[in-house]
Amino acid sequence: MSVKEAKDRIAEILGNRLAATRAVRAEHARNEAHFPEAMPDAVAFVKTTQEVSQVLAVCHEEACPVTAWAAGTALEGQHLPTRGGLVLNMMAMNAVKAVSPEDMDAVVQPGVTREQLNENLRATGLFFSVDPGANASMGGMAATRASGTTALRYGTMRDNVSALEVVLADGRIIRTGTRARKSSAGYDLTGAFIGSEGTLGVITQLTVKLHGVPEAISAASCAFASVADAVQAVVTTIQMGIPIARMELLDAGYIEALNVRFGLQLPDTPHLFLEFHGSDDSVREQAETVGTIVTDCNGTNFFWKTRAEDRNALWQARHGAYEAMGAMHPGRRSVVTDICVPISHLPDMIEAARSDIDGSTIPGAIIGHVGDGNFHAQLMVQDGNMEDLKIAKNLANRMAQRALDVGGTISGEHGIGQGKRDLMEAEHGAAWDVMGEMKHMFDPRGILNPGKLIRD
Repeated sequence: MSVKEAKDRIAEILGNRLAATRAVRAEHARNEAHFPEAMPDAVAFVKTTQEVSQVLAVCHEEACPVTAWAAGTALEGQHLPTRGGLVLNMMAMNAVKAVSPEDMDAVVQPGVTREQLNENLRATGLFFSVDPGANASMGGMAATRASGTTALRYGTMRDNVSALEVVLADGRIIRTGTRARKSSAGYDLTGAFIGSEGTLGVITQLTVKLHGVPEAISAASCAFASVADAVQAVVTTIQMGIPIARMELLDAGYIEALNVRFGLQLPDTPHLFLEFHGSDDSVREQAETVGTIVTDCNGTNFFWKTRAEDRNALWQARHGAYEAMGAMHPGRRSVVTDICVPISHLPDMIEAARSDIDGSTIPGAIIGHVGDGNFHAQLMVQDGNMEDLKIAKNLANRMAQRALDVGGTISGEHGIGQGKRDLMEAEHGAAWDVMGEMKHMFDPRGILNPGKLIRD
């Protein structure tokens, strides 16, 4: 392997857009979670698919590791260059190349963020639905198969990407999928790259599906004496087939943090945050039905919000929950779990997770997109305290194993990266080795995002 030779050759392609100063490298070595810094040897700021192709061809020939980087919001360390080498910064590839209101799709580059895309769509009456909370990049969201608060109604990135342009490890440029709404033409290569975390290729263009902005939107919040009551309200709502758009659980720890950071003045008890989409009549009917379910499950303080500013304040607080927990626990960093289970098992899973946290020596709180069985425990470990980290990882592993025992998954939306790689065999068995064989076929020299997702 010759990283130096790769750097010299790439400098001829990119000029001063190949940076090797310590300051620039350090910017691409950090993360928001608990993972240690990982310093690259250089950072390449690419602007075109052809440049990505040229850079990867050089790295393939020189066996130089390459880690794609966009907004840097991943929570499992996918974007960290743990083996050094080159970071490929994609954020200058941020054009919305085409929007087709008639076909309800858009073609975007990977550095486009979800907020940027929706701002661009404002005049069309359409929106892009996947909302992971952070203002993540479209390329990163596809690479991690992201979802978020609206997946309950509109689906995840897997459901909302119809075609890709991808540069393979050796520099070849391929296109997968089409703009057609369905196809049975061969292997689903688009699906293979979505969720591959940059280990099979580098995404340089996406065709994404759009949705019509609903005629009416309303939101609600409601309080419960216990997490068990709140989760039972969730299960009943889903089993009744109510087409709810968002259904978020926040336990007392999160509500306390949001009250402090956003001044919500909510009771410090578990809450559900809800959103309804549809016509004026259907939204009102949904809210009334869910309000009855909440009452039957011992819920109180069912506040229905129809004004846009009230809804926005509620979801701004929900999306700021991760940072709010961090502010409540200065000097600590987050270990975040991400299990997803069949909805019938959700009450037991959350109750067991809450019991584990209460029985430990580290603080933590539970939040989740519980309408589709997905929840997170944010475990706060003292920065640099290896005993705290060990306790948190043990708690996370216990939650993951319980999820697997009932047919669930170790990661509903955050992906695997470094953080959950040691759990992949437990979920996939021999299929994990098949993933490794796929990796070797696409990337025989192992240069793409090494140390992530698959077995070394």
